Amino acid sequence: MMSKYEWNWKLWAGIGIILLAAAIAVGPMIVRGPSCGSDYAFHFNSWHDAQINWRQGVIYPHWMPNANHKAGEPRFIFYPPLTWMLGAALGLVLPLNLISAGMSYIIFAATGLSTRALARQALPEGAATLSGCVAIFFGYSLSSVYLWSLFGASAGGIWIPLLLLYALRDRNCSPSEFYHFVWKRAFDTSTVPLALAFAGAWLSNLPLGLMASYLLAAVVLVIAVLKKSWAPIVRALTSAVLGMGLIAFFLIPATWEQRWVEIGKVIDDPYMTVENNWLFGWQFSLWPYAHNTVQPALNAWHDASLMKNSLVIVAMAAVALSGALVSALLGRFPPRKQYPTASSQEYQVKERAWWVIMALIPFAVLFLNLPISLPIWNLLPKLRFLQFPSRWLVVLVAPMAVLFTLAVWPSRPRHRIYVVALSSIIFVAISAFTGRYLFMGCGGWHPDIRDPSALEEALSAGGEGVEGTREYTSPPGAKIEMVPIGLPDACFVKDPSVVLGKMADGAYPVWKNDQNSCIATFTATAIKGKARTEHLRITAFTTHPGYLILHLRNYPAWRVTVNGRAIHEMPWRDDGLMAVPVPQGTADLAVDWVATVDVLVGRWISGLAVLLLIGLWLLERKLSRSSFTIKAGPADTQS
Repeated sequence: MMSKYEWNWKLWAGIGIILLAAAIAVGPMIVRGPSCGSDYAFHFNSWHDAQINWRQGVIYPHWMPNANHKAGEPRFIFYPPLTWMLGAALGLVLPLNLISAGMSYIIFAATGLSTRALARQALPEGAATLSGCVAIFFGYSLSSVYLWSLFGASAGGIWIPLLLLYALRDRNCSPSEFYHFVWKRAFDTSTVPLALAFAGAWLSNLPLGLMASYLLAAVVLVIAVLKKSWAPIVRALTSAVLGMGLIAFFLIPATWEQRWVEIGKVIDDPYMTVENNWLFGWQFSLWPYAHNTVQPALNAWHDASLMKNSLVIVAMAAVALSGALVSALLGRFPPRKQYPTASSQEYQVKERAWWVIMALIPFAVLFLNLPISLPIWNLLPKLRFLQFPSRWLVVLVAPMAVLFTLAVWPSRPRHRIYVVALSSIIFVAISAFTGRYLFMGCGGWHPDIRDPSALEEALSAGGEGVEGTREYTSPPGAKIEMVPIGLPDACFVKDPSVVLGKMADGAYPVWKNDQNSCIATFTATAIKGKARTEHLRITAFTTHPGYLILHLRNYPAWRVTVNGRAIHEMPWRDDGLMAVPVPQGTADLAVDWVATVDVLVGRWISGLAVLLLIGLWLLERKLSRSSFTIKAGPADTQS
């Protein structure tokens, strides 16, 4: 039995190795700058505008002011806050070209550490550390960050292993279970961290939260059947309810206010439908209509992207399934009843159910990427919002790493040196390959991708802003391509439907003063103590009644008053801008962001969930201290 000092030394050494591995993985970004994948500009813009809100005193922003060429959009209501807040915080201390490197490092390191924590339930310290490194370098983590800049989805590498860890952990096991003992097993200090991991997944990425929900449900049902116990279901249900309560401040507004935007565009685009993104697409698909429904202009890009994802899926599944097969042939899976022997001392998990879950996940991920799974995609609520079946790869990361390590980790210490040395060479080679072949340079390959300096210039006070996001279009039916570049804060017109701006060389119209589309223009003034992003004041003097067209997209959370009188109805404009009716003479116009009822309800529920979570934490500690010692056989002496 190892001493406490030796155990701590191995623990901290393993953590240090994971942190070093994450630095190697992010090395190409440190040397070359950000890898500008398809979502890079989206995230950079969010980080920048979150900082603008913070500097003006808005701690939890709702409105992104630079979207739609400075007419804004409610992006922060619908996109989960963890990643854009983390990126904005990093941007306060890091140069522009290193923000994505910092984000990637945190994601890689946390992915390795959480996978290591899961692996330690079944493997010795050294093998668990190797599992953490495998999770960083093999497949999804690197490809999703370098190729696509999917920071939110990649955060699943952090939360999914923790979700599996606390869902599967069984500290108070017993061969015979009485009714009262269900609570001892369910509330064994795992429920609170499981709720936090569940909430973390939802607050990182909505598709990730959806996958975490279905994964948790499937895992606990399988474990409950295998163990013939209600405890896993009780724990998971309690954690899920508390986790949903914790994120109610975000989830309730994001759900309720979907009627105020066009969130359905997420699954309307043929490029983003499940049927068009099966494994290897039309080349080997059993679904005959997949390729034909994609827009012709997107075919080449779509097929290239799909091929890359498909290769990653096959590679990760092959590693996981090969690891499971080799481990089974070598007899490394524990038997139904394991007793301490010279060969089994290292492996801490005695129950085969734990390994059954690890082995089933690769099959489930492969199945969900094949056309035969379409009925499930159509049947389960909201599952189609995942868009790409390849998103399920984030669930495969930790099981793949654990199964691979179980297969290659030798029993003899001398042989482990060779495994560690060879693995280190492979990891460095993968990092070099990533920097050479997966790194996406900024600019050139896609018109929306620009380097950090160009994005910063567009987002600056004198810049033109950036494009809007189609699913966040407000009001529904408005056209984001009609919002002109260069509009003043307010434009006085007679006809509220007048078209502002003229088409130039670009894809968007441009407004200039000499176009004479505005009778007069006005500038918004800052209000001392209030954020410019959520509070506007415009004083206008008009010679006749008319309309002030604001450089601001319409949204129900905006409260508009003219000379103290609330304006509830405004004429429709195809560009979605506010057309505020004003009288002849002086018009004191105020636009203020207000907390709607759904926002207030969400905050109260989250506050209540925090109190309940604290109470549950105290209860679990009490149960843990007062738990009785169960008489067990020799196999339980190491637990």
